[in-house]
Amino acid sequence: MLTDDEKRFLNYWKLNRLKEKTNPRYLYIGGIAGLLIGAGVFVSLATGWYTRAVMEANVQLNGFVFMIAIFSIAIFMAVFYRKYQWEQQEQHYLELLQKQDSEKSSAAI
Repeated sequence: MLTDDEKRFLNYWKLNRLKEKTNPRYLYIGGIAGLLIGAGVFVSLATGWYTRAVMEANVQLNGFVFMIAIFSIAIFMAVFYRKYQWEQQEQHYLELLQKQDSEKSSAAI
């Protein structure tokens, strides 16, 4: 038997699944997560936490390339997070549909 929350989710996802696929909210969340990862790398280099990495960065790292890498990480995280969240919701929806169909078939027997 489906709970009320599961029934509400089924109705919501049936109506909004394509709209949620292009929802920019997930891009913001994923982009912020990617920027936080990039900021963590920057902070670890700036504080000198790992001296060998700081020495290598001072010799080989271009600041422009470093900023491009941080923004690339942020964009990748944003797109990946959006696709991951949508796939999770879709999987849950399909599982609930399967559960609903099995309940209908068992009730018919």
